[in-house]
Amino acid sequence: MPTSAPGSSGRRGPGRRPAGFTLLELLVVVTIIAIASAGVAFALRDATGDGLDREGQRLGALLESARARSRLTGQPVRWVADADGFHFEGLPRDTLPHAWLDPDTRVAAGTVLLLGPEPVIGPQAVELTSAAHPERSVRVATDGLRPFTVAPEQR
Repeated sequence: MPTSAPGSSGRRGPGRRPAGFTLLELLVVVTIIAIASAGVAFALRDATGDGLDREGQRLGALLESARARSRLTGQPVRWVADADGFHFEGLPRDTLPHAWLDPDTRVAAGTVLLLGPEPVIGPQAVELTSAAHPERSVRVATDGLRPFTVAPEQR
């Protein structure tokens, strides 16, 4: 009684390989496809949103640095948004950066934050937007006790 399908021989001679793929070969191919798909997904992330978030995190760090310097020296420090970017009043001009990394970053002109020298300041916030994508915004805020943090906000 035959035990194999018609057209196939049950014998394997030397040098003959069975037709089809092994489970190990299929797993290797699936793994390669998964790694390639993950690489493409990371490469296609929204760079505009990341840039705005990065500017928000940078601004939060700069505000905290200026706040610490104000408390250290006992001098009031204010952050002021202007047409060229921003500046810190009460600190020497070259102490901290005064321009955005991304030239598309915008803040309402005339926005002012008081950073000290008191250890507790009032709640304050500033909203960053992108000229290239005005529908996106990032809010950098503090409640007066905690450090400035970034909170994404969609319009």
